[in-house]
Amino acid sequence: MRLRLFVLLILATWLGTGSALAEKRVALVMGNSAYKNVARLANPANDAALVGGMFRKAGFDTVDIKLDLSVVDMRKALRDFGGKAREADVAVVYYAGHGIELDGTNYLIPTDATLETDSDVLDETLPLDRALFAVEPAKQLRLVILDACRDNPFAKTMKRTIASRAIGRGLAKVEPTSPNTMIAFAAKAGSTASDGDAKNSPFATALVERLPMPGLDLRKAFGFVRDDVLKNTGYKQEPYVYGSLGGDDVPLVAAKPVVAGPQANPQDAVRRDYELALQAGDRDAWEAFLQTYPEGFYANLARVQLKKIGAEDARAAAAEKARQAEDEKARLVAERAKKAEQDKAAAAAKAAEDARFAAEKAKQVEEAKAAAAEQRRKDAEAAVAKALADKQAAEKALADKTANDKAAAEKQATEKQQVADSAQRVAAVAPTSSQPTLSAAETAKLVQSELRRVGCLAAAADGDWNASSQRSLTLFNKYAGTKFDAKLASFDALDAIKAKQGRVCPLVCDHGFKADGDTCVKIACRAGYRVNDDNECEKVQDKKPVATREDAKPRDDERKKVEAAPSKPQAAGQMFCGQAGCRPVQKGCRLESARPATPQGAAAMTSGGIAEVCN
Repeated sequence: MRLRLFVLLILATWLGTGSALAEKRVALVMGNSAYKNVARLANPANDAALVGGMFRKAGFDTVDIKLDLSVVDMRKALRDFGGKAREADVAVVYYAGHGIELDGTNYLIPTDATLETDSDVLDETLPLDRALFAVEPAKQLRLVILDACRDNPFAKTMKRTIASRAIGRGLAKVEPTSPNTMIAFAAKAGSTASDGDAKNSPFATALVERLPMPGLDLRKAFGFVRDDVLKNTGYKQEPYVYGSLGGDDVPLVAAKPVVAGPQANPQDAVRRDYELALQAGDRDAWEAFLQTYPEGFYANLARVQLKKIGAEDARAAAAEKARQAEDEKARLVAERAKKAEQDKAAAAAKAAEDARFAAEKAKQVEEAKAAAAEQRRKDAEAAVAKALADKQAAEKALADKTANDKAAAEKQATEKQQVADSAQRVAAVAPTSSQPTLSAAETAKLVQSELRRVGCLAAAADGDWNASSQRSLTLFNKYAGTKFDAKLASFDALDAIKAKQGRVCPLVCDHGFKADGDTCVKIACRAGYRVNDDNECEKVQDKKPVATREDAKPRDDERKKVEAAPSKPQAAGQMFCGQAGCRPVQKGCRLESARPATPQGAAAMTSGGIAEVCN
């Protein structure tokens, strides 16, 4: 009878996996849960065990289940599986764990990866192409299933070595180039998948439900998987399949063969097998029956029979236990133990228990006392610490007040000193009762002289505060960083200009001259060259233009005007200011605008466009 049930099991297995006789199918299942450098994933190891069991029940010739693989282990597993795929018609790789997309390429992450920078991805992970390479030798079907679209914690902490490098959310879309190749993602490209709140992820649960259905084409099976996952995740996760197959149906499990001719009622065979198991009447027979017929009326009856056998086993175990108790009782009576000795032993045991209880209670009392003492110590330390903190706070407040008072006193003293210095400066410039008050022209002349000294005024200091003088004070404001009113000459402006030791405004020279320190010197060009409009030497052209009388006339007029300009004699009180400071004009000398060349036989000193000429 048991032999017949065994034959039925063999027949059912053959019917469910009839394609195995015609083709060889191999599968590699990998699940990474125990990551070393990020939080552990709950379900990948469970999902790998569930999917691997599904492949085995589907009649695959070889199913390798690998859990928690390092990068070296993953490379070895894919290399070994590639050798098995060379002899197979169907090759399947399933991976559950973390994955990452970098610059459009998908990578599978081993458990020992650190991924501190984006460049570590190339060294510490395996590209998805490595899994495709492993299934490539299969002759009929190449299938890669990835439950690796979970929210990746590595991407959040990874440092970018190149700012423009893209790290995607989820995995990137792929387009396999080999024919009869499919890649199934747990979630659509660019989105993440749920690890699930149950023992297995929603994607793995749908896979084992739909893929092994006999005769169901893989494309339709993955369509059912998509519908199941969408429904179970509230339409937040949508699985997706990339690649294409031919026109024929490609089921993972072949359809059961159709038996020709008249067929008996299927329930007759179930009933006969039930009667055989009933005649056997033991647990093994009923379990074999349920393995062959897991559902239906007779399956429920078989479960009732199993419960009956379980109840009988429990009753027999209870009877055996009672018999052993009676044997023990008889043994004690046979030993003729005296009641007095038993009472004495019981009293000693009670006394020992009372002593233990008293000791335990005393221990609790002492522990409570110790805890109270420790609390008092902590309270005392806290009080001392608070008093010390209050003292330090008071000392700090006093120190801050003293520092603030000192700063206020120093500020007041500084302000008083500034007022005194200002008064002294005004007194030094302001006329005394015995001196005449300076007129506006005299003040303007003093300011003009100082502006000439610092290189901001080229005209003479004549006391006329005209537009040229105003422009010179504006230039001084620009280069000295001051904001004096340029429309009038003031004592404040005079003090500020006097405070400057050297040139303030940059030296600007006429055409044909260049700056050399504080003076303008004529530009000397070598033979055959002349000064052009850009103040640079250029070669003279061979053909020279003929000057007309009209062209020469303005130059003659200018020359006569310059020659006719009278030289100003020395004026009393005139000052000449140069790099060494200001001094009165020497006797027999005069101040003139600096010309390109000093007259022959004259000595001259220049500064700021003004020359002291002595015959």
